[in-house]
Parts: sequence; structure tokens; C-alpha cells
Amino acid sequence: MISPKRNFWVVFILLGVSTLAAAVWGTSIYYRLIYLWALLILTSLVWSFLSLRRITIRRNARTLRQQVGQIFEERFEVTNPNRFARLWIAVKDESNLPGAAGSRLLTWIHGRQERMYLSYTWLTRRGLFTLGPTILESGDLFGLFESRLDFSSAGSLLVTPYLVDLQQFPGPPGLLPGGRALHRKALEVTPYAAGVREYVPGDSLNRIHWPTTARRDRLMVKEFEQDPQADVWIFLDAQKSVQAALQEATQEDEGERFWLWKTRPDEVTLPPATIEYAVSIAASVSLYYIKKGRAVGFACASQVYTILPAERSERQLGKILDTLAFIEGEGNLPLVGLTSMQATFLPRGSTVVMITPSNQQSVVLAAEDLERRNLKPVVVILDALSFGGVMDSKPNATMLSERRITTIVVSNGSDLKSSLEFPEAGQALKPAWAVQPVEI
Repeated sequence: MISPKRNFWVVFILLGVSTLAAAVWGTSIYYRLIYLWALLILTSLVWSFLSLRRITIRRNARTLRQQVGQIFEERFEVTNPNRFARLWIAVKDESNLPGAAGSRLLTWIHGRQERMYLSYTWLTRRGLFTLGPTILESGDLFGLFESRLDFSSAGSLLVTPYLVDLQQFPGPPGLLPGGRALHRKALEVTPYAAGVREYVPGDSLNRIHWPTTARRDRLMVKEFEQDPQADVWIFLDAQKSVQAALQEATQEDEGERFWLWKTRPDEVTLPPATIEYAVSIAASVSLYYIKKGRAVGFACASQVYTILPAERSERQLGKILDTLAFIEGEGNLPLVGLTSMQATFLPRGSTVVMITPSNQQSVVLAAEDLERRNLKPVVVILDALSFGGVMDSKPNATMLSERRITTIVVSNGSDLKSSLEFPEAGQALKPAWAVQPVEI
């Protein structure tokens, strides 16, 4: 696409004035000026038309799934298959990735040459971001016309939540690790073998019990039972009416900071919103328990009602992080509703980590209901006042503590690692961005 610029209209007006003067006075110099302006416009138009003809651009990334706090590296390749050189080409990265640093100005690209460069973007927000569209702009030497080519998005980048590496996390009082096996079948392999059954298509081959198979002369597979106290469930409160957020301060361009430092930045600034802190806490607690070999499940009622059955594996962590990347505080279901709907399906003795900024007394009722069902609640309360909310959430923490329910209070700007590991001493020791992000 070719569009005229401001200089074109200046030349066009001069062409009109010269034409009018030639018609009035008929002097040869005005005819020469007409030829000059017309030739200049024609030459610039042809130049602009050829400036991006057959020019292509490709974008390649090493990985399309990363975490907040990491550096996203992307390679741009601009190819000029024509015989003639191009004076300049502007690459504009129109990605919705915050701080996207793919825009460049390339000069003097020789004929049949490929120009390549790398862009580095510091990931500061979670979510799914499109890598594009990409726009190429060029023009003529005199600046009369602008030529533009649009290349549609070729892919997307999934940015999972910010993680902190917890070395410990307060459990329910009086709860010892382990526990007796419950006679309830498990889909995954556990230390509790319950028996054997005949093989059916779809069963994993590593579950075949070969001694029994040899005796019965047909394939037999092992069955397993669950360990109730190995299950950990994370309930995240995404109800819209209880969320709070402060307006973020304007910050300098993160890409520029990265190039000034010449090293990878270690400071991660969490947005001052309860939902962002809740998502990061849920991700960090999931990482902690999965590293301990516990089966972790997740429940949340945000835009949609999401349930991830409890499993042990790095794959389960990946599913939880992928889900948390899209969670927004837009739900309508309160935490007590989420708890009552899901609690009946949890094995007795399971640990339930509840993350909420709510100041409603229903949070205390939900925790008590879990205890009556022989479940072990741990409540993480986000101090809504510190996030710009109008209601104080701390009275709930007091009532929960009086009922001997493990309670953790996290405020805006708190060090997440200290707050979660040492609830009594970890309140606001240092800002949350001063923690080294964890890579998985």
C-alpha cells in the first residue's frame, strides 16, 4: 500500500502554482518547473512502489511458552530477493506483548541479501500474546510517498505466572505427612497397589503385571488406590466484587532498561492487584507441593468454572500454570459457593489452600465447613486495603486464627517468599519484585 506524505502535497501545490503561472505568463521557466515537479512525483511514486516489492520477513522464537520474569528472545529475518539494494526499511512490531522490542530501522540492504537481528523482551505480564502483526515501511528518497506491507500474526506466546521457590509452606496444625490408604481407585500410579484386572485398550504398558500375566495367559494390569493426605487442593477466589487494584505507576520502557543493564534483570514487579498476587501465590504453592511429590488439584470460578483433578507430575504443574495464565477476577461465584460445590468430591484428609481477598464472614464459614468434612484448610488472605480496597480483610484472619486454622496474610508490596514461608515474620520485609523468579 502506497500513501502520500506531507512533502507530496507541498510538491503538488508547487506543481499547481507552476501550471497556473505558465498559463498566465507563458514563460518557459514555468514549463520547466512543471516538468521538474511532475518528474519528481513520478520518480518518487515508482521508487516507493519498488521499495518493498517482494520483500519478506520471518519471525522465529526458540520457545512459545515462558514465565513472567524471563527474557523472550525472537529472531527477525528480512529478505531482499531483488537485484537492487534498498536504502531503508522500518520494521514495526505490532504485537500486544508489553514492552515488545522487535521494532528496528534497517538501512542499506543489498540486493539478494538477508538481514537478521534478535529482539529481547523482558516478560512482565502473564497471558497469551500474539507475535504480530508485523509492518514493513519504506519510501522514496525525497519523502513524498510511504510504502507499507502488513504481515499477519504467525504465532502466539503463552506467558505463565510469576513463581517463587518456596522451601516450606505452613500446613494444617497437627497434620503429619503420609496417612493410611483409602479404598478409592486412582488413575495415576501411587505407592498403594490394590490388585490387578484384565488389560483394556488404552492402559499404559508400564502398568502390566507380568507374573500374573504369565499365570493367566492374558495381559493383566495393576490397579492403585489413593493416599488421602497426599492430595492438596488450591481454591482461588476470582469473584469480581471482592477484587481490588491500584493504578500502576508509569514506568520507563523495560526494553530500554534491559539494553542499558546488558544483563538479565532480576526485579519482577507484580501489578498491584489482588488477582495478580492470588495467581502468583497459587502457582508458587502448586510448585512447592508438586516438588514434594504431592497430588495437587485446582479449582476456580472465574470466567468459566475450572476444575483440574489432583495429580502428581510436572505435567500437572504445567496444566495449572497454563490455566492460571488466563485467570481474571471476573467471576460471580463467591468462595463459599466454590467450596461447597467441590468439597463433597475431595478425599477425606485432603489439604485445601484457599486464596481470597474477601472480607466477608462466609470465608470463615467455608473454612469451618471444610473442617467438618475432615478436610484441612489453609487460608491465604490478601489485604484488600493495601490494594486500594474499601473493606478490611484482616478481621477474617483474626477469626480464623482464633479457630486454630492456619492463616497467612499477604499485603501489597510484601515479599511473597517470606510471607508464605514465615507468616509471622514475612510481612512487607522487602518489595515483591526483589525475589528471583523461578525457572521450570
